[in-house]
This record gives sequence, C-alpha cells and structure tokens, in this order.
Amino acid sequence: MHQPIRIGNVTYHFHKSRHETNGTVDIYEMIIPPQAQLGLPHLHRKYDETIVGIDGIATWTVGNDIIPVGPGQQLFIPRGVEHSYANLETSTARIMCILTPGLLGPEYFRELASIYNVGNSPDFAEIGAMMTRYGVIPASL
Repeated sequence: MHQPIRIGNVTYHFHKSRHETNGTVDIYEMIIPPQAQLGLPHLHRKYDETIVGIDGIATWTVGNDIIPVGPGQQLFIPRGVEHSYANLETSTARIMCILTPGLLGPEYFRELASIYNVGNSPDFAEIGAMMTRYGVIPASL
C-alpha cells in the first residue's frame, strides 16, 4: 500500500493506482472522521466512481439525492454527476473508492494536500484550478 495522504482531517490510503493497473482503475480507502465534509462539490467528466462502505456511515449528496452509505453498501456515481460527501455521525467512517478508468493516481491527492493543508483558510480558487487540471470539475465553475 502507498503512504497515507491527509487532506484536512480526511486520510486517503491508495491500494492500487492507475500506475499499477495501466490506467484501468484507482482504488483507495478514505477515513472520514465525525463531522468532516468535502469542501467543494464536484463532478468527473471522464470516469465513474463506486463507493463501498466499510465502517461507519458516510452521507453522499449525488445530484439532488442524499444517500447514506454504511458497511457493505455500495453507491455508483456516474461521470458527469455532481457529488460530495460528509460524515454527519459521531463515529469515523471508512469507505473504499473505485475510479474507473483510473485517471487520478495518488499525485492528485498529494497536490491537493499541498494546497489545502497550508494555513487556516484554503485557497479554493487555487484548489479549483488544480482539480480542473485533473478533470475534476468543481460545482462552482
């Protein structure tokens, strides 16, 4: 497994990256502490995302739907659909994310961490520009 990557208080553990799968898939685990949420709702134009619950409950907003994902549950997010997540619970959530095809790799998350983890107030314009370079489109753009 790759080195963990922290963005804010969320931890990402890559199990397989696009580099190891010839671009067919990125597989990573997210550890989401209580009351954590994604800062920028977004969509992907060139890949689909499947979420598999491991522990706890992560609440996903997909389009206009609010979908809790618990242990053993799955959520498919097709490309082009805006989404975000939060952990609204009092216990940590752990989920597995599967991106097909694999286009991000850990470098996306490392670069995002290098911007997000600086100072008290992340520069969302800079984060949005970086996301867009990887084909992750912030909802505000």
